[in-house]
Amino acid sequence: MNFRLRIWRQPNRKSPGKLVDYDIRDISPNTSFLEMLDILNETLLGRDEEPIAFDSDCREGICGTCSLTINGEAHGPDHPGAVCELYMRKFRDGATIIVEPFHVGSFPIVKDLVIDRSVLDRIVQAGGFISARAGSAPEANSIPVPKHNADLAMEAAACIGCGACAAACPNGSAMLFTSAKVSHLAFLPQGDPERASRVLKMVQVMDAEGFGNCTNTYECEAVCPAEISASFIAKLNREYARAVLQRSAGE
Repeated sequence: MNFRLRIWRQPNRKSPGKLVDYDIRDISPNTSFLEMLDILNETLLGRDEEPIAFDSDCREGICGTCSLTINGEAHGPDHPGAVCELYMRKFRDGATIIVEPFHVGSFPIVKDLVIDRSVLDRIVQAGGFISARAGSAPEANSIPVPKHNADLAMEAAACIGCGACAAACPNGSAMLFTSAKVSHLAFLPQGDPERASRVLKMVQVMDAEGFGNCTNTYECEAVCPAEISASFIAKLNREYARAVLQRSAGE
């Protein structure tokens, strides 16, 4: 298969970027998208040209570092899944493919397709933890958790923190990410000690970092590789309202 690639090149965060055209030929349809970029970089290095910088790690759809916008879609056209799970057979032979980083104001571009998503870490650091003692694991049945709550907590905990939700949202909102990180602890009894302070601190950091608000376009849910439901945003709003009421009541 042959493709025309239009790839975002930007030497650093202070310099302007632009789309640069590359032709790549004889690519197997069973080649993954990131492997295709590896092949292109080998070609560029062979011509003494600067390779394209992009992030990847596990290449199994677990770590979320392979965050790219492909033809205008966060993570590309094969949903649900991360870019590393995308294969070239999803594209038409001879197609032009536009590859860009996530264009979100809170994710500054480091170089080419590499973005700085440390803002997501700062949201989690603000309150995404519990004060349960460290040590050996407690007996599984010592703290009963209703199955419905356990299932919802596991669904929320599946978030890989890739940032696709913010990239797809027209408002650049990180509420799906934040709601998943708040909800998976709020559904469990171990999360009760920090329940109110957690949501207040995490939403405060999210807002301070410049993310937009949710207006229910559901683009976040559509591109999430972990299929996190937008219903968790409603859970976040309820948790926030509850915490505000507790704070105003002096609890």
